[in-house]
Amino acid sequence: AAWLLGRGFDPRAWLRPRGRVLSAAELRRHRGARGDPGLYLALLGRVFDVQPGRGHYGPGGAYSGLAGRDATRAFATGDFTPSGLVDDVSALSPAEMLTIHSWLSFYSANYACVGKLVGRFYDENGAPTEALRQAEAAIEEGLKFKAESDQWKKQFPPCNSEWSSAKGSRFWCSRQSGGVTRDWTGVPRKLYRPGSRGSHCVCVRTSGPPWGQEGSAQHSNRGDLDNPHLQQYDGCHPWAEQCILSS
Repeated sequence: AAWLLGRGFDPRAWLRPRGRVLSAAELRRHRGARGDPGLYLALLGRVFDVQPGRGHYGPGGAYSGLAGRDATRAFATGDFTPSGLVDDVSALSPAEMLTIHSWLSFYSANYACVGKLVGRFYDENGAPTEALRQAEAAIEEGLKFKAESDQWKKQFPPCNSEWSSAKGSRFWCSRQSGGVTRDWTGVPRKLYRPGSRGSHCVCVRTSGPPWGQEGSAQHSNRGDLDNPHLQQYDGCHPWAEQCILSS
């Protein structure tokens, strides 16, 4: 996500396809049944020919409910009931819209886009609607949030953790904790990230310059310990690489 944003990625550039403009009635005729002219599905108004995946999308397939319609919301929610197989994404979060963005990437890479669907996202002339612009903005917000999350994870990798009724909770740091390989171990701290509820256990560097000041010659040599979003665990030694909290 950071790479895409750094290169000025514009989700609008590929969310808006060229090609035919289909009505909802035309799309419904492409469900892959005997006598149907093809097998299509729509995602955020983009129409894809999914005939190569007939085993999945054709009659009797696990995802046959997606065929012949725009069921964008179901790609984020996993709700394949009639009430969930709809194109209304107005209530989805940026994170859920990022899931839809990933599915768009998948279909664009694996299936031919044959045009646009007249309805919520495109008008009868194939021009984007306000609903599509709002969806694009939510996707862009999701991409930015993911880029920020990736940066936070590099700076503050998650702790290892375990819990038992007998011993309580244990948090500890290693050079691979949180799935982030690095040349330092760190100590556990509570991280209160702006915009998030509650705290998360993270591993914090204890020496060198603070994050983002690697080239600075003047620093306290305390790593990120003085970051204002961190809090020490009560009852744990400030330099301990593990913390045990009784239940």
